[in-house]
Amino acid sequence: MFGNDRDHLRRYYCTVWEKASAGQPLEPLEQIIAEAIREHPEYQPVLADADAALGREYTPEQGQTNPFLHLGMHIAIREQLGANRPAGVLDLYQRLCRRAGDAHAVEHRMMECLGETLWEAQRAGREPDERAYLERLRRLARA
Repeated sequence: MFGNDRDHLRRYYCTVWEKASAGQPLEPLEQIIAEAIREHPEYQPVLADADAALGREYTPEQGQTNPFLHLGMHIAIREQLGANRPAGVLDLYQRLCRRAGDAHAVEHRMMECLGETLWEAQRAGREPDERAYLERLRRLARA
C-alpha cells in the first residue's frame, strides 16, 4: 500500500481511525481498515496518538504484537477474499468459517499461514508461493 514507508503507513492508519471515530465519510480502503481497527479495541489507544505510534518499536523480545502488522495482515486477507486471489482462497475461507463460526478467528488462523508464506519468500528472496499458501489453508480446513 505504501511501500517501505513505515511512518506514512502508520500515520494513514491513525488518520483513518481518527476519521472513523469522528463519523466522517471513509473511502472503501479506509472502511476496510476502520473495520479491522473496530475489531481490535486493544489497538485503538495506540492509533489515537499518532506521534507515539510513529516512534514505537515492536520487537519479538517485547512480547507485544505489532498492531500495524496485525491490522495489515487482516487487510491483506480481506483483499484476497474480495478478489479470490489466489484462486480458491475464498472457498477455503468460507469452509473454515462454516466450521468455526467465527470469521475473525478464521482470519487469525489464516494470518499464520500467510505470515509463514511471506517469511519463506523474504528469506528466499522471491515472490510468495501462492500454492504453498493455499496448501497451508487446505491443511487448516482439513484439521
